[in-house]
Parts: sequence; structure tokens; C-alpha cells
Amino acid sequence: MQTVTETESYRICGTPRFGGILVVADHASNRVPEDIDLGIAPELMDEHIAIDIGVAAIAERMAQRAGTAAFLGNVSRLVCDTNRTADDPAAIPEVSDGYAIPGNCGIDRAARLARFHAPFHDKLEELLTANPPLLVLILHSFTPRMATRPDETRPWHCGVLYDADARGAKLATPLFEADGLVVGDQEPYSGKVYNAAIERHVESDGRPYLYLEIRQDLIADEAGQAEWAERLTRVCNQVAIALGE
Repeated sequence: MQTVTETESYRICGTPRFGGILVVADHASNRVPEDIDLGIAPELMDEHIAIDIGVAAIAERMAQRAGTAAFLGNVSRLVCDTNRTADDPAAIPEVSDGYAIPGNCGIDRAARLARFHAPFHDKLEELLTANPPLLVLILHSFTPRMATRPDETRPWHCGVLYDADARGAKLATPLFEADGLVVGDQEPYSGKVYNAAIERHVESDGRPYLYLEIRQDLIADEAGQAEWAERLTRVCNQVAIALGE
């Protein structure tokens, strides 16, 4: 049976191992603690503004294999976005894709960050230091179309992101393309802009990583999640071996 450790800020599925693979999905949950009221329509909590659809199930499936573990955010990105620096206003967003988040206005931001942001990053750094993985997979998903830009198409099946270290991205791209996928290079976002997690935890210490965005319509159901979990297990193993040579 898979080991699960859970706190208010994060969940750990599987057992992190030295020389293994650690899947990090900080936007894996749409949970809102009972004492927090975001003040938005309940149905929005199932949309991309609240959660990276599909990534939790993929990470959990991957973590069922020996040598792979998953570190998952355990609150909605609308409660606290751990993929932003603590001093970034978007770490506790007041607007997301055109939707106002009134419950995040006028709050004690320092207390919210201390409750969710700091424990998440402290634990992640602890895991990486105690059990250095052969590869860190930073896993996100993106909506096919933003509400604020409905005419903008996003044709990529997935996108590789990076800041200064493009090794994982360059190795993974042809492997995904061999599966017939359209792969975006720094799409739909740039790792040189959305780089809070990689700068703090991997690039700062030279840790090998692959930062991936998957289009959400491909992983919204169980079949898609199973397909991508198998694919990512295969690709991550190949990338990890190549980086270790």
C-alpha cells in the first residue's frame, strides 16, 4: 500500500528515495480550509484558476512505482500559490483569469503565507536535501483557452519550461515528439518568468529537473491520466539516465 503523509500545506505520496524521481505538483489541490472563505462561486473551484486539473492523479499513479514519490500542494492555488515567491502579490491572488477573489482582499497576508507557503517550501527543500533524487519532475497543467483571451489558441499537447538549465527540457522534447505530441518550448508560459520553484529548489543547487505543462483536456479523465502517468514514468527514467551519464 502506498504511504501517504498529509499536512494542511502538502501531501507526500510514496517514499522519497536517494537516486529516485520526485514529482512536485504544487497546484494539485482545490481544497479550501473551512476557516477561509474566498467569496467566489463554488463551481469555479473545479476550474483551472483553482487547480491544475489532472496532475494529482498522474503524480499519485507515478508514485505507486518503487523509486518514485510525489510531493503535492494540499490547498488551492487561490488560497496560496506556492509557485510564486512570497513577496509576489499573486502568491495570494485577488484576481485570477478575470475573476475577482474578494476573500483574499484585506487579509493578513503574512499569516496566510506562514501557514501554507513556508511549510510547503521548507518541507520540499528538506526532502531534496535528505534524499537527493536523480530527477525532479515539476508538473503543471494548462487550460486550452483562457477566459480573458478566448480567441487565443493553445495547440501544444505539452510544454517544457526552464530558466538557465535547459538540459531536462532538451532531452525530454524529442521523446515526447516521438509519441506524436506537439511540444511547446517555453509554452504556454516561460520558465524564465514563472521560475519561483525552480530557482529556489533546483537551479540554485544544480539539481536535475524537468518542468512540464500538460494541456488539461488531455488529462481530465482517468484514461488520459493513466496514459500520461505511463508516459512520464518512461520519459523521466530516460531523462534521468541521460543526465546521469
